[in-house]
Order: sequence, then C-alpha cells, then structure tokens
Amino acid sequence: MADLLGNTALIAAIAGLVSAQILKPLISIATGGGFRLYLFITTGGMPSSHTSAVVALTTSVAITEGLGSPLFAICVIISLIIMNDATNVRLETGKQAKLLNEWSEIFAAHESGISPQNLKTMIGHSAKQVLAGLALGIIVGAAVTLWLS
Repeated sequence: MADLLGNTALIAAIAGLVSAQILKPLISIATGGGFRLYLFITTGGMPSSHTSAVVALTTSVAITEGLGSPLFAICVIISLIIMNDATNVRLETGKQAKLLNEWSEIFAAHESGISPQNLKTMIGHSAKQVLAGLALGIIVGAAVTLWLS
C-alpha cells in the first residue's frame, strides 16, 4: 500500500483528472453557461480530463525517469492515442448520438407507443479542449512531481 500511495506518477495522473473535472463547471460559469453540477462527473467538455490525466502521467514520468526511458515512450504513445480518440472517434460518436436523438424525436412524434431515446451527446472533445487538457496536464504533472520529489 505504501508503494501505491507513494507512486508520484499515479498521484500526478489522478491530480490531472481531478483538476480538469473541477475546472469544467467553473469554465462553464466563466463562459456564460452557468453552473452545471453534472460537469464535475461527465466526459466531454472543457478541458479534456482524459488528456489532462495522461499528460500529467507522461510529464511525471519524463521528470522522474527521463525523456530517453522506455516508460516515457509508452506514456507518450498512450497519450497520443487518447488525444486522437477524444478529438476523432469520441467526437464523431457524439455527433452521431445527436442525430439519433433528433430522429428518435421525429419517430416518436409520428408513431404512438414510441418514446424518444436521449443518447449522451457530449462524449468527445474539440481540438481546443484537448489542447487545454494538454496544458493543464503538463502544469499539474510537473507541479505534483516536483512537489512530491
């Protein structure tokens, strides 16, 4: 248990994730969207918490293990895959869910006994949201690692 609690890279990753989730409702307020409590626990939105977590992990590993370590290389590749997934696969999935929700409402309006299905549409991220997660991850990862070292 002591090893787990002393794992700086893991703590940095969790701090990156939590920081992004805390920022989401605050950014919503600042941009005129008002306070939305569900943003604390949802995927999607500004900034990308998945990106922030993996980049904080990668930053921590870079500081502790070095840029030439195989562990750093693994973290970079995983980070790139997650950021690509957020801006491509998951973003497109959200667009498809929005379209399916619209079709569901149309069908429900014309057919009795059918109720509209509401699929989650805020799944992926814009490039700006991923870049914000990237910046946050670097800052949080470096701060946590340097603080705990």
